[in-house]
Amino acid sequence: MLRPLSRPIRTVLQWQVIATAGLALAAAWLEGMHGAVSAVAGGLVSIVAGTASALVAARGGAKTAGGILVVALTAEGVKIGLIFVLLPLVLVAYRDVVVLVFFASFLVTVLIFAMAFFVRET
Repeated sequence: MLRPLSRPIRTVLQWQVIATAGLALAAAWLEGMHGAVSAVAGGLVSIVAGTASALVAARGGAKTAGGILVVALTAEGVKIGLIFVLLPLVLVAYRDVVVLVFFASFLVTVLIFAMAFFVRET
């Protein structure tokens, strides 16, 4: 499924998964089970939104500068839209969420996704 994604995106997604796991372990030690679940949920919001965005961009197939811009904006819109749906969904659905851990994990993984720009293709 992730094969059509570029190497930088696959690398950053792996980093996000590793960071989410590390944050979940730290949160489990500090806050218990609900902290760990909150950290995983925060990381997953970013991972899901970033993956969806990357898949939209990878399937764009635009040939012109205008087409590329439309694909990029569409992909970013998908990412932001999913974030706006998933963040409140977790907060409403998971009654015992540790909010600080949830948002910290989300922010760390969002920042990691932004690092794709710095990963080389080869």
